Amino acid sequence: MTAAGSHVTVLLEEAVAALALQADGAYVDATFGRGGHSRRILSRLGEKGRLIAVDRDPQAIAAGAAIADGRFLLVHRAFGELAAAAQDAGVSAVDGVLFDVGVSSPQIDDADRGFSFRYDAPLDMRMDTTQGETAAEWLARAELREITEVIRNYGEERFAFQIAKKVVAARVEQPIVTTAQFAALVRETVRTREPGQDPATRSFQALRIHINQELRQLEVALPQALELLKPGGRLVVISFHSLEDRIVKNFMRQQSTADSLPRNLPLRADQLPKPKLALVGKAIKPGEAEIAANPRARSAVMRVAEKL
Repeated sequence: MTAAGSHVTVLLEEAVAALALQADGAYVDATFGRGGHSRRILSRLGEKGRLIAVDRDPQAIAAGAAIADGRFLLVHRAFGELAAAAQDAGVSAVDGVLFDVGVSSPQIDDADRGFSFRYDAPLDMRMDTTQGETAAEWLARAELREITEVIRNYGEERFAFQIAKKVVAARVEQPIVTTAQFAALVRETVRTREPGQDPATRSFQALRIHINQELRQLEVALPQALELLKPGGRLVVISFHSLEDRIVKNFMRQQSTADSLPRNLPLRADQLPKPKLALVGKAIKPGEAEIAANPRARSAVMRVAEKL
């Protein structure tokens, strides 16, 4: 088990190996977190190697200050701003980009962040606490239809409409500003749930994904990563949710397939559109030993592709 506030990097060795590191190469860790992947990458790079790390969480940026290495630069941005982060770092092309998407253990385990229903705390949920709307602020203004769609689409919650109705009715009497309030409303509404799963799990997930625009961030980041990669460079993505993995899988599949054209066009073979990526191996999941040591790893899926 992981201790509260600590973070165990998932698929650490597998992800770094998938990057096929070159000693003097340039790489991007698009989700620094607490630096597990970054530290391992730096340990494999030579003196001329370079690593640019990106994170939007101010606490992650503060943690990164402990890495005193001239080959390393940490940029405070969301990974959806990958191209701008590279520009900040003065880099136009890299040999590999790594994403480890989703919420991190320190974010979940810090009660003040409002990500978890295990603690009674302000309902914040922002990964970047320096900007944007909190979950409480959004719940205070969102319409019934919008709340329903968010909980249904991002939480895959079949009781989304009933939960939204409960929220809209409850906020008339009292603002919903804490995790305990929101969790209680969901539990009052959702009477049945899978064994071992709290009824509030799906709704908390949905709210977090919406507040941080996590799926949209991933959708815009992947094309930027592809553009940033040199030919032969590797794109490595670890996701923890089926919605995230679907985006990654579809992107890699589309980019590894040549554009279809009408049949019988008078084109030579060298004029035909070519795929931009080649898939590398099959999807990789954590083994039994890693899941036993870190149960939060159980839903992780890693996909790898190489730029052509």
